Amino acid sequence: MQYAFQSIIIQLTIGDITNQPDMDAVVNAANARLMPGGGVAGAIHRAAGPGLVQECRPLAPLKPGEAVITSGQQLPNRWIIHCLGPVHGIDEPSDKLLADCYRNAIEVAERHGIERLAFPAISTGAFGYPLQDAADITANALKACLREDSSLSLIRFVLYDDSAFDAFQKAFGKAFATESTESTES
Repeated sequence: MQYAFQSIIIQLTIGDITNQPDMDAVVNAANARLMPGGGVAGAIHRAAGPGLVQECRPLAPLKPGEAVITSGQQLPNRWIIHCLGPVHGIDEPSDKLLADCYRNAIEVAERHGIERLAFPAISTGAFGYPLQDAADITANALKACLREDSSLSLIRFVLYDDSAFDAFQKAFGKAFATESTESTES
């Protein structure tokens, strides 16, 4: 599924965030210490190799909503942008903090001239954010912060299963209805 907004293509797909070789950068749904863990953070650290821990150490700790950048290490991507999403029901205001993750990741990407960026569904795993709420916040945050003169030309959401894909498709369909160039590719 894909949408066009301003001059940026937004894609939704089901897949593995660590296997996006056509992306300049991937986003890590990080923990505050920027260390390996479960979910996306664990997968990215395993695929990137042990050098990522060393590179992350001086950048920690992150606060919810913050984003920092490292090299891609052994990933097929030049960069990894690490975002700390809110723990639902604990980090408040969680909707603002989740939107800040996306906004800050995009700002970091633009500062580095990144053109192609892949995101996971931040905070929807172990951090417990309800999937449809997170998808709605994500779509609205992107619509609010993307600019015509952005360095970004492609943003891909690499989602972990059909329920995540369906939630994001519903949210993005609503947010980008007039801009949509829907495709059935997934």
